[in-house]
Amino acid sequence: MKVLPVRLRSLVVAFVAGLVALSLGTSSVNAAGTPGGEWVENSLGLELSSAILIDADTGQVVYEVNADEPRPPASMTKMMTEYIVLEQIKSKALNWDEMITVSEEAANTPKDGSQVYLAQGEQYKVKDLYMAMAVGSANDATIALASAIGGSEQGFVEKMNETAQKLGLTSAHYTSATGLADTTVISARDQAKLAQIIIKNDPEFLEYASTTEYKFRPRDDKPIVNINWMLAANKSNTYLKAFAYDGVDGMKTGYISAAGYTFTGTVKRGDQRYISVVMNTKSKEARFNETAKLYNYAFNSLEKKTVIPAKSVVEKAESVKIKKGVKKSVPIITESDISLIVKKGTEPKVELTGYELKKPEELVAPIKAGQVVGTATYKYTDEQGKALEKTVNLIASKDVKKASWFALMFRGIGGFFSGLFNGIVDLF
Repeated sequence: MKVLPVRLRSLVVAFVAGLVALSLGTSSVNAAGTPGGEWVENSLGLELSSAILIDADTGQVVYEVNADEPRPPASMTKMMTEYIVLEQIKSKALNWDEMITVSEEAANTPKDGSQVYLAQGEQYKVKDLYMAMAVGSANDATIALASAIGGSEQGFVEKMNETAQKLGLTSAHYTSATGLADTTVISARDQAKLAQIIIKNDPEFLEYASTTEYKFRPRDDKPIVNINWMLAANKSNTYLKAFAYDGVDGMKTGYISAAGYTFTGTVKRGDQRYISVVMNTKSKEARFNETAKLYNYAFNSLEKKTVIPAKSVVEKAESVKIKKGVKKSVPIITESDISLIVKKGTEPKVELTGYELKKPEELVAPIKAGQVVGTATYKYTDEQGKALEKTVNLIASKDVKKASWFALMFRGIGGFFSGLFNGIVDLF
């Protein structure tokens, strides 16, 4: 057997070690995905750590990947900041034309992120600062608003966490108004829930979020360009049209090393709106490409079907008793329909799991048609065996007038003698 010279043997060992290290390194990158964490295997082949797609109207989850893991959202954090600002406007605690003085805290925002270069003591309208935040993800504008509302960024952060608790975002823990801190975390599920709440309570959010560019100051050479490349309005943009997706009108991108590239999006076609969240994708482009895969899946494979029409009669709950009415009961029906997102071509089945009617003492005539008198709950089980419950209000189907005092008197007398007779019968 030949023995390699020491020098040659050393080179061979080093070469093999290098191959092993390279192999291990490649394996590690493939497993981890990005410095933000490992990717999670899924049926759509999405390269990310967490994702969710929901029906914006009902909140029904139509696709999810590791959706309950709290992860750094990066600048998607600003959606909570924007929500609080909009709520302040709504309550008249702020107004769009109010002037905000730039705090030292805002002026000293780290210069390595998105910003509009605010100087301490400068004054700007709430609207301009908000648009810099919503369109350009400007961190200094975000902190300027946060400081004005909360007294300081940390004072505002307390408000963010209080709001998250009120909204039922159980995974959310905010430590900054901007998302620059990697200690801020939220799950994809709760991020989607926040988006749904915003769209429902503050629909004007989408008007601001879909603005493709905004001139912050007259002296600025160029306008702020929206970082959301998926906006449908970008179809006419030579550089971004490859990412523009028909129907997209929001909501917020994000990036820090610990989070990877993130994006909360929403798309509407016809009457159907979806909300999506992707977390820890590998690049600016990837967050939009992975989101497009979710939307393509939804529009190509799913459809909304009504399983319980509005004004349906519920089995075993056809009527409810009332007091002091011309009639002693009133027929009841469902207030609205129950619709589900299902795979195209399937016929979903639901089962009634229960109903609850108000007591007669709570339903005293006159009763108006449309008055809520109870609820009914149905359960749907999808192909994967996952159960979803939907509750619908039950309403009176017609008016019931109050009975005259004369009729009520005789009804009372009849009730008295009926009770007396039954009491006597019970003695024997």
